[in-house]
Amino acid sequence: MENRASNLNVSPKGRSNAGKYFRIFMIVLFLVLAVFVYWRYFFTYSNGNRYGLLQKFSHKGNLFKTYEGEMILSSIRGNNNVPLASEKFFFSVTDKKVADQLMNVQGKFLTVHYKEKKGTLSFRGDSPYIVDSIKVEQP
Repeated sequence: MENRASNLNVSPKGRSNAGKYFRIFMIVLFLVLAVFVYWRYFFTYSNGNRYGLLQKFSHKGNLFKTYEGEMILSSIRGNNNVPLASEKFFFSVTDKKVADQLMNVQGKFLTVHYKEKKGTLSFRGDSPYIVDSIKVEQP
């Protein structure tokens, strides 16, 4: 009877192995999730410059106020420098100094440098394009 009773007792070693594997699984899962969040929201997918006419720039939002802008990227201009064929470029600004510069140059041609992210965050803006510097141009 003693042999049978000792066989029924589960050794704590078996339980610790399951707990060990569970901890390893949770750490790996956390690391994969952290890498995904970084890649989706903080990794710079592309960067470059855009040239166009700053049509609109505002500070808006319900919970988080963000700076949002809209440029007209003209490919063909008519008389009087009016864009005939155009495309709109929507962007967000996170730097207050750049936002202050943009508030003062609406209606002017400028070149903006942007970084494109894969996803948007509500506190960073509505657009995946984040403008970090501007240069006012002469048309």
